[in-house]
Amino acid sequence: MHPFQAGLARQAGLCVAAVVCLVLLGANVSPAQAPLTPAPAVATLTAAQASLTAEQIVDAMAHHNQARADELKHYQSLRHYKVEYKGYAAKIGAAMVVEADYDAASGKTFRIVSQTGSNMLVDRVLKRLLESEKDAGQEKTSTALTPANYRFRLTGIEAVAGRPAYVLEVAPLTPSKYLYKGKIWVDAIDFAVARIEAQPARNPSFWISSTAIDHEYVKDGDFWLPAQNHTETRVRVGGTAVLTIDYGTYQVTPEEPVAGGGF
Repeated sequence: MHPFQAGLARQAGLCVAAVVCLVLLGANVSPAQAPLTPAPAVATLTAAQASLTAEQIVDAMAHHNQARADELKHYQSLRHYKVEYKGYAAKIGAAMVVEADYDAASGKTFRIVSQTGSNMLVDRVLKRLLESEKDAGQEKTSTALTPANYRFRLTGIEAVAGRPAYVLEVAPLTPSKYLYKGKIWVDAIDFAVARIEAQPARNPSFWISSTAIDHEYVKDGDFWLPAQNHTETRVRVGGTAVLTIDYGTYQVTPEEPVAGGGF
């Protein structure tokens, strides 16, 4: 299970926390923005691929995820974070550029290259997102996208970036604020999550009427890594808060083969 998937509900929760802060400070926010991408076109599979059950797809996904995790040794990318609140009478926002570095032995490290806008949003949302992502990598079991935490139901087959993908509804077994409910698209060739549309399993605040998460992945060689995240939170008193993350271009280092084919 990739820690990015485990951390999605945490990202939404932090965006929610920022909205609550603004509500308590008396700021208004504005209507929602459009989603990242349009609905994908219908794709076809072979008879064998089309006959797989939800259980078989999830089992294959877990197996392939583990194999990819074992092979991935290091990557770097330059990310762009942005959080924005628009109101009828006010607008506030912040942005941050971050160099992300992953090492299989030591985990993730982040270096902030630049930050602009509201210091409150930088400190209470964007910097806490980085801390949350590191924490999520240490709590994979309780938040993993597995049958231990979720129910899965196969609803169809669609195309994502020109590749066939299984569409599964996911529902958490417990209403934890660190889990989510919605849909996932699982690539039918690599059995990797290509996209997630979801909301937190439990609303973390009375002030929030809804939170929508749209998370997309990109195939980089043999690996599937986050590409974009768009989290949109609506407030009961009116308006919307939007968090976007562009994960940038990756420099990936896979596991090196053993010299001479030795053991």
